[in-house]
Amino acid sequence: MSAGPSRAPGGGLLVAGTTSDAGKSVVTAGICRWLVRRGVKVAPFKAQNMSLNSFVTREGAEIGRAQAMQAQAARVEPSVLMNPVLLKPGSDRSSQVVLMGKPVGELSARGYHGGRQEALLGTVLDCLAELRGTYDAVICEGAGSPAEINLRRTDIVNMGIARGARLPVLVVGDIDRGGVFASFFGTVALLSREDQELVAGFLVNKFRGDVSLLEPGIDMLHGLTGRRTYGILPFRHGLGIDEEDGLAMSSRGSIRASEVSEVSGVSSPVGEDILRVAVCAVPLMSNFTDLDALAAEPGVVVRFVDRAEELADADLVVVPGTRGTVRALEWLRRRGLADALARRAAEGRPVLGICGGFQLLGAHIEDEVESGAGAVDGLGLLPVRVRFAREKTLARPVGEALGERVEGYEIHHGVARVTGGEPFLDGCRVGEVWGTHWHGSLESDGFRRAFLREVAAAAGRRFVPAPDTSFAGLREEQLDRLGDLIEEHADTDALWRLIESGAPAGLPFIPPGAPV
Repeated sequence: MSAGPSRAPGGGLLVAGTTSDAGKSVVTAGICRWLVRRGVKVAPFKAQNMSLNSFVTREGAEIGRAQAMQAQAARVEPSVLMNPVLLKPGSDRSSQVVLMGKPVGELSARGYHGGRQEALLGTVLDCLAELRGTYDAVICEGAGSPAEINLRRTDIVNMGIARGARLPVLVVGDIDRGGVFASFFGTVALLSREDQELVAGFLVNKFRGDVSLLEPGIDMLHGLTGRRTYGILPFRHGLGIDEEDGLAMSSRGSIRASEVSEVSGVSSPVGEDILRVAVCAVPLMSNFTDLDALAAEPGVVVRFVDRAEELADADLVVVPGTRGTVRALEWLRRRGLADALARRAAEGRPVLGICGGFQLLGAHIEDEVESGAGAVDGLGLLPVRVRFAREKTLARPVGEALGERVEGYEIHHGVARVTGGEPFLDGCRVGEVWGTHWHGSLESDGFRRAFLREVAAAAGRRFVPAPDTSFAGLREEQLDRLGDLIEEHADTDALWRLIESGAPAGLPFIPPGAPV
């Protein structure tokens, strides 16, 4: 596509994957950014998202952070229509169901897949239809794999939505994991004839090396499936923005200043101290994307920890949000982290609690909603009493702290009553212990720099925040890099034909177990 496609209202595409974490979210964002740069009015969509990272839209609805990021890639305001169903895990077997931006209850996996999910198909199709009636193109993201044959009957996010809306399907595979050709072939072969008719082809993600070495396999895959490969995207560092899964933080490890510099092109300040941030990797961690803005600051090193000794050399310890405040509190005590936090507070060393982390730093918690634990003593580091309400607070507050304007968003059942201390973003501060319900506050550049100056002073560091780091600007650069990946390494003319006209007719059926 050279000068940009003609307008085609209602065009659509489903980006599916051979596995979870194959790259569906970033590919969807990349396609959105590529299209909007070509003058296409585009929106993202994910019928059902399972994530502990969420966001609040301007209409006060809770959606997945990934869809908010994709909306930013498309340069449109996030809407609940873009993610009508959000599942927030509370354990291995149950999740809070958020429907059209509001929580409607807790369901076990069996209860959800046993009937509730199937009943939601009409809702998600209506949302998709409304988006397609408004935008030139809607780029939909699947979940997991479309070949989850045990869940196909109640599927509303992969082939269920593709069949219901007649969307062409592009299957993304992560070649860095290995086995991508088997995954592509197996994904198609496990689908019914009607589902296979919509699978147009494949997109290879995270390739390292000489593309010419891969081409014989691409040709063989076409011969086996009758489906083409629409692009081979090279491996790039630093593109996993706003990940969905807060349950797999062990794979995230440390966010090092050097890595952020490689991505952003910003170097750490010469001759200044590095500021070290330790994040307590509490169970059911939510909105760990709050820490991305700290990691984007040159000279700041962020790492996730689960042992008390790992707090010893930290200049700042963050207790992040969690979907299980009481469970996280018990975990901190069991691992000795609670005592380590108390020692830090007594020594005047900085601690920041965000949302659930703020709640457990308080003196007392009454929870008959999230855990059913009733009255529980908190860590007692802040003069706060928390009572869990059945109605969830969803808000987009704006305020001021440390002389700087701050924007954030709130997602919590806990209602905090502050009985002392210094006011801080609707929470409080006592000494060097800070607490707030506001997610996203560190994305406000002036406030982040002012906060880091306070932390550095308390820690005795010579760290000076970079005066011109713009988190929003860095995010835009990342989204542009995603758009560049699509534009430079995918067959964009063929992709547009898919979006505009649907899957090619006459794609062959591959029976399960077909000889190869």
